[in-house]
Amino acid sequence: MHNIYYVKEIFDKNFYCMILDYEVIFFMKKYFYIGLVIILLLSISIIFYGAYLNSRGENIIANRMDNRHIALKGQVATTRNIQPVLNMDTIKLYSDKMADAVALIDGTITNAYVKRNSTVQAGDLMFSLVNEEIPLKISQADSDISKANVELKRSKNTYERYNQLMSMNATSAEKLDEVEAAYNAAIANVENLRMQKEQLLIQQSRQNILAPIDGEVLLLYRQPGSYVTMGTPIALIGDFSKLYFSQTINDADISRFSINDEIELIFQENDLQKAYDTDYAVGNLGNQQRFIARILDITPNLNEPASMRKILFEIDNSVHILEPQSYRNVTLQIKQNFTCLTVPLTAMLNQEQNSVFVLNEDNTIQRREVVTGVNDGKYIEIISGLSEGDIVITSDTNGLKDGTKVDITMDNEE
Repeated sequence: MHNIYYVKEIFDKNFYCMILDYEVIFFMKKYFYIGLVIILLLSISIIFYGAYLNSRGENIIANRMDNRHIALKGQVATTRNIQPVLNMDTIKLYSDKMADAVALIDGTITNAYVKRNSTVQAGDLMFSLVNEEIPLKISQADSDISKANVELKRSKNTYERYNQLMSMNATSAEKLDEVEAAYNAAIANVENLRMQKEQLLIQQSRQNILAPIDGEVLLLYRQPGSYVTMGTPIALIGDFSKLYFSQTINDADISRFSINDEIELIFQENDLQKAYDTDYAVGNLGNQQRFIARILDITPNLNEPASMRKILFEIDNSVHILEPQSYRNVTLQIKQNFTCLTVPLTAMLNQEQNSVFVLNEDNTIQRREVVTGVNDGKYIEIISGLSEGDIVITSDTNGLKDGTKVDITMDNEE
């Protein structure tokens, strides 16, 4: 009985402890969930408050941007004189007076009468060569002609004798015709042999190699002692006092150009090395030399519609600095001034050079399409789209749009 009472007491105590544990756990969970809810509410409040501040800040910034006046520079579209320029990446010069002195027969070169860079005129003796067969052939021709002349004389005497006999009716007409035919054949044979000798004499004269044109000896391909065949080039002669080049150019870039206009060529690179090592002429200024070119032809003609045109230029190279070869970074500037409406090149908004920002009366800017023409490297011609007095923006306008309010500072030039 006593043991049963003891067991009951232990059971009651354990049960009471379990109830206390459950109450503690329930109490702790309750406050944990309350705290979690509070944290979530605070997080949501912070997020909404941040979004509010961000939106409010963006509105403030937008309002400030709308009300802000951006400081820019500008210039007035003005009528002025310009000298149009074209910048060429590469031009390839050539000469229309270059020719080879060529061997006209087979033979061995015996003498050279010119040196490299020496000046020659057409017909000057440059080389001599020997063909040993020609003298032998000429001697044989002389012998054949002598024999043919003997036969001709005999045929002539026979023909004259039969003519006399015919007049006395001492021979037949058939015999006279036969003798006459032999006489005519002898005449033709002598003439043929003489023509053959003339050909040999011409070949003999071709042992002298003459300059084909006026100019300088640029290259010597062969030296005395060399055996050459007919048609072999012996030397190159050229005249570089006039050089030429052609260029395909956009129609808009040459709208002010015309045939016979003089163009100044400015070579940006200092390296004006010679390909043929020709001598310089007096009066040259070296790398500082500027050359005058003339427009010889424009294809198609300017009065015909075309987007691209081919221009042929002739260069005065009397100082002998330039040679037929390619030159890089060359500027062509027309010497004649043109009066036209212009704006600075810095006002152009794109590479196509067809739009600018213009200042409105309310100090806002507006993008405007324009049609442009030639330029002089600083100012560009405005064909349409602007009027004289319009103010264009010359500052960097990257990121700006129509309606942006600006404060304009005019360039000092204006």
